[in-house]
Amino acid sequence: MQALNISTRLGGFYFFYYAIVGTFLPFWSLYLEDQGFNYQEIGVLSSIAILTRFFAPFIWGWIADKSGKRMLLVRIATWMEASIWLLIFIIPNSFQSVALLMLIFSFFQNAILAQFEGVTLFWLGEKRAELYGKVRKWGSVGFIVGVFVIGALLEIIPISMLPILLLAVSFLAFLWSFSIKEPIHAPSSQKKLESLIPVLKKPTVAAFFTIEFILLFSQAPFYSFYSNFLKEIGFSTTQIGSLWAAGVIAEIVMFAVAQKLFFTRFSWRSLVAVCLILTSLRWFLVGVLTTNYFGQFLAQCLHAFSFGLFHLIAMKVIFQNFSPEQQGRGQALYSTMWGLGVASGSLLAGHYWQQLTGATIFLYASVVVLFGLLLIYWLPNRAETAAKS
Repeated sequence: MQALNISTRLGGFYFFYYAIVGTFLPFWSLYLEDQGFNYQEIGVLSSIAILTRFFAPFIWGWIADKSGKRMLLVRIATWMEASIWLLIFIIPNSFQSVALLMLIFSFFQNAILAQFEGVTLFWLGEKRAELYGKVRKWGSVGFIVGVFVIGALLEIIPISMLPILLLAVSFLAFLWSFSIKEPIHAPSSQKKLESLIPVLKKPTVAAFFTIEFILLFSQAPFYSFYSNFLKEIGFSTTQIGSLWAAGVIAEIVMFAVAQKLFFTRFSWRSLVAVCLILTSLRWFLVGVLTTNYFGQFLAQCLHAFSFGLFHLIAMKVIFQNFSPEQQGRGQALYSTMWGLGVASGSLLAGHYWQQLTGATIFLYASVVVLFGLLLIYWLPNRAETAAKS
């Protein structure tokens, strides 16, 4: 393991972490249905993971900034995640037991990514602009591998074995985490934490996180109902899987080319505007070209901007505006605004889904996301130099 450079080690952890996500997201609701839960119960159990995103990241961010032991927290959380999957497999699956275990799982799962993003940025240091996208793309590869490999395995073994598969992938992530030490240049433990209020008062920070909420609010129907929407129209599970994969592949391409192609040529203001406009186009295509596979495929390719480019901008906003001692809580704020946007949007979309139809909901989303354009004035209007992050 010592022979591997730090970029490879970081990329490896992203791979295993997102392989867990790629195993969980598409198949968890099918597992719950197999265990005898009805759709209302499945909805409640699935929403628990989003609910903890409101507060868990801030708790973990506070602990990370206070202790300075970010990788230790990542290891503990990954171990707990693996343990939860073992318990779900062993304990009889009553609604109460699964709800409690999902609450614990999501609490620890929220510790992993936000803190590992901070670890990655600290390790990459001055080369983060050049290397972050190349490292992070392995998470997207892991997601695709998780979707297809686990999907193929579930054709052979019963879906009741899903927790064991999740346990195996989680344990691999736990083992791999030991190849990554605490970042050398990250701040150590702090007796008194710096207040975030002055940072949150910065126009750039306030505007960006408000735009993030609007963007994720518009994406909620996609994250919560897109597969159901396609299935109702008549798409096969293979077609649905390929459309999800198309979005992630587009994301990988964006991570690979964004620094040279976009950040050194265009300002954050221009790039965020592009993300919002193309996201609007994406939901418009989903709502209008409902039965057209190629139209849906094209819409999914715009995930490169809806998520990929916007995520890269977010990492830069956090690293440049939050001090090294505030990075844990900065990442937590990004995670929490994601949760708030998706949760509130999902509740609204779910309430009106039957009344308005899915296509209409997506058309509304294409309009809502454009409200973010009202806030781009407060974002920097200059391109980066080649050396800047």
